[in-house]
Amino acid sequence: MRGAALALALCALQLCPAALAGSLPQLLVERSGSRRLSKVGGFAWENCGDGRDPVVLQSLSVAPDPISIPGSLRISAAVKSGKAMASPLKAVLVVEKALGDLWIQLPCIDQLGSCTYNDVCTILDNLIPPGTTCPEPLLTYGIPCHCPFKAGSYSLPASDFILPDVELPSWMTNGNYRVRAAVSNGGEELACVKLAFSLQSQ
Repeated sequence: MRGAALALALCALQLCPAALAGSLPQLLVERSGSRRLSKVGGFAWENCGDGRDPVVLQSLSVAPDPISIPGSLRISAAVKSGKAMASPLKAVLVVEKALGDLWIQLPCIDQLGSCTYNDVCTILDNLIPPGTTCPEPLLTYGIPCHCPFKAGSYSLPASDFILPDVELPSWMTNGNYRVRAAVSNGGEELACVKLAFSLQSQ
């Protein structure tokens, strides 16, 4: 379930593999002309399904603010799902950057930006191969890391993750960003979350 809601926040910044770096291979690669992400701050979130989506993010806390990278990240979250989520799960991310009073949608380049991921379940399988034990703290709190995700309530108490160096493309410059992340199956929207944050790179 974390892959359907909470992880969207991290994946929007391509930090999903980084947050699990202690137990997974390093999947981030340096890009030509890349910049090193140093801080993420001003984090805010809200559900965008008007309460009608079957999967709702009930709470999400991210600390510290700002987050220093590399550094540690503490997350707590609660998700309620009124419907099982099975493959194929499609995730659509719309990433916008503030330019004065305007919000400019960023393109999808090298799977970063406003991208569509047609099979989230396969992405999770690539990160954590089937048959592999889910990494901590997911294992301790009974949070699944593979499809299908059963209906029910899932809670992640305050848990610490180590974030290594993260490289961003040169076009993802310092400033304020917002992300709309929606997950669907067969055209039915299951979950939708809006995120806002600022980036500082070197």
